[in-house]
Amino acid sequence: MTRTKVGISIQGTSIYLDDRTVVLSEAIARKWKVPSNQSMTLRFGSAKQDVKVVTAATSNSLRFNPVLATKIGIHQGAQLNIHYRQNVGTLSIGPLIGVMISRVYSSSYDRPFGAITAFCKEMTDACERYGAVVCFFPPGEMQANASSISAYAYANGSWSKKTFPIPNVIYNRLTSRKYENLPNVQQFLKDAKSRYGTEVFNEKYLNKTEVFEALRKDSSLHGYLPESYLFKNYQMLKSMASRHPVLFLKPITGSLGKGIIRIRREPGDVYTCHYTNLTGVRKQTFPSLSAVFQAISGKLKTQRYQLQQGLDLITTDGRSIDFRSLVQRGAKGEWGITSIVGRIAGSQHFVSNLARGGSLTNVVGALAKTPFSSATRVSVTARLRKASIDIAKGIEAQIPSHFGELGIDLAVDKMGKVWLLEVNSKPSKDDNTPLNTEKKIRPSVKQLVQYAKFLAKI
Repeated sequence: MTRTKVGISIQGTSIYLDDRTVVLSEAIARKWKVPSNQSMTLRFGSAKQDVKVVTAATSNSLRFNPVLATKIGIHQGAQLNIHYRQNVGTLSIGPLIGVMISRVYSSSYDRPFGAITAFCKEMTDACERYGAVVCFFPPGEMQANASSISAYAYANGSWSKKTFPIPNVIYNRLTSRKYENLPNVQQFLKDAKSRYGTEVFNEKYLNKTEVFEALRKDSSLHGYLPESYLFKNYQMLKSMASRHPVLFLKPITGSLGKGIIRIRREPGDVYTCHYTNLTGVRKQTFPSLSAVFQAISGKLKTQRYQLQQGLDLITTDGRSIDFRSLVQRGAKGEWGITSIVGRIAGSQHFVSNLARGGSLTNVVGALAKTPFSSATRVSVTARLRKASIDIAKGIEAQIPSHFGELGIDLAVDKMGKVWLLEVNSKPSKDDNTPLNTEKKIRPSVKQLVQYAKFLAKI
């Protein structure tokens, strides 16, 4: 496989440069054995065009006629990998990476994609470094039977809308199941995969029931799984309460700690219930479990809940600690850990999400706040890392969808045992690493681009 990086230059028609000819640097053509004055297929994303390659004494460039550039959706100034396959006579440039985003605020010049604008710019910078092009598009641009897409790209200091071919790789960053399940979105993805061989990763949201049922199929993962079921009836609640002093009811499609109910059995067989809401946590006490059920049964009918065993977790100053592991596939397509951060619950909360007043620290800092010995801290850190990879591989093996990154929420009990809390297939780009104050490209963003390059084979 032969590759190198070239700068794309679009110039007016000349005797060398018509809409069927490209001009490639002599040194690159010689290095990668690209034949001169021979017909071959040029590929960019889903676009294909028969061209003739002419060589010239220029430095690391590939020159296009404007008509040809428009036809295949290539734009001035891109820095792309070039890859010549001699056996099939194909010169591929790219990869072209598409990112599905929820919405565009066209009236906002500085933040056209809202809170993820900075991440989109960071993706653009990473693509420039690694020889790729990235474009961003909302659900309204995705149509059935499309051979191109209108998408946003950053160039010369601003965002603008351009026409691109269907990307080699599509990364799903849609932030709602409603958008993800729109018929036009589903059909667009189906067509892109079947017609153009596009690789789509993080294809869908995971829900809590799906994750626990899938991982339960692998006996090697049972040690990480608290007892957990899709809630069905009072009998199930009563049975779980007989085994565990603390239970959690979590909306199966919830995020940011919203809607979680904690039920705790107190001395004298009374029960306290804690509910997360917009302002904090509400607490109620009940004389019996049946009274708890009566009080919450209306809420339990509004959506589906996962019933989960409560754990005796490590704490600091009475606030619970858990861990978010960002696990990604990289340049070789293998799972690796990009970061693990400790999350400490806010003083009025029992969940650690930043949206609920939680704070971030590193693993060493989080474990230093516990009574564990230094040797135990080292072994817990190793167990957190092992659990992260084991669970990512379990998701890959048991759930028939393609994921390139997962946010895996883990907890550690007071005995040092590691437990799985949940798996998030749309990890926030601000939740898994400390704020990007140095304006560098974060490792998590580099990994996304490296994995897309691996998938595209360019």
